[in-house]
Amino acid sequence: MFNLTPEFAAASKALAQNQGLYNGFLAAGLIWSLLAEKLDVRLFFLGCVIVAGIFGAVTVSPTILLVQAVPAALALAFTLFLR
Repeated sequence: MFNLTPEFAAASKALAQNQGLYNGFLAAGLIWSLLAEKLDVRLFFLGCVIVAGIFGAVTVSPTILLVQAVPAALALAFTLFLR
């Protein structure tokens, strides 16, 4: 997806692991917000995903906006609509 060379992928392995851990925490927060039915927590974590997606789009690849921020923004809009 990001057109990385094997050498760059190996050199940035720790960064990718950190990003995976970060994404895992965001997913855990969203799951918690759904199971506990906590709207404020859900809005917070969706906002975090949107901000991360925008930052990734600006600093790494515009594709991140489409695969991360847009779905989170749609989920946020849908959540507010159903409220």
